[in-house]
Amino acid sequence: MQRTKHVLLRTLIRCFLHEQLNPHILESSTAIDVATCPPFSGKLKVYHSAIAIYYSPSDISGIGGMCQQRIRATPKWRLSGAPRHDCVLVEKDSTLPGMRGVLVAQVLLFFSFSYQNVLYPCALVQWFQPIDDRPCPDTGLWIIQPEVDHHRRCVQSVIHVDCILSSAHLIGVSGTHNIPRDLHYTQSLTAFRAFYVNKYADHHAHETVF
Repeated sequence: MQRTKHVLLRTLIRCFLHEQLNPHILESSTAIDVATCPPFSGKLKVYHSAIAIYYSPSDISGIGGMCQQRIRATPKWRLSGAPRHDCVLVEKDSTLPGMRGVLVAQVLLFFSFSYQNVLYPCALVQWFQPIDDRPCPDTGLWIIQPEVDHHRRCVQSVIHVDCILSSAHLIGVSGTHNIPRDLHYTQSLTAFRAFYVNKYADHHAHETVF
């Protein structure tokens, strides 16, 4: 299993390099023929967190509207001993408003590597996708679900950290079912099939994921 994950990561890095070296080609990384991607066998440097710095003009507590958040992807979080993999907003199209211009993903790993004397700070992410083309009429929140391929496997990609806008707060959609009292907080991103994207988490979220 560990070897399979290692091979998958190397494959995703090759697809990432293909995108970086051919920015004029508008092609999803899932549609790229790996055989056409640059070979890569270099070393990776792993990080357990990254800081996102962004502009939130309505947040008066920030200096001039500038804010920062620490986003974590760590195998062990504090005393719980459980892994922590935060969710993020990723820029898709800055010309589109709200959720139509961003994507939501969960960070599985932060890492960096060098290729042809260029340093690439990256994140391995797992994608979510909206279940509708508009927010929920009852809550005003967008509902998303894990994106899967034709084998029902979660879709993953390697992205440049510069694409990350900020963290994202997801709330599980329980529907008509009661949430078990013994549900542990470490299961909050695995126990549900769909999630609300919380636009009330902070000023930046309210201005970004409407």
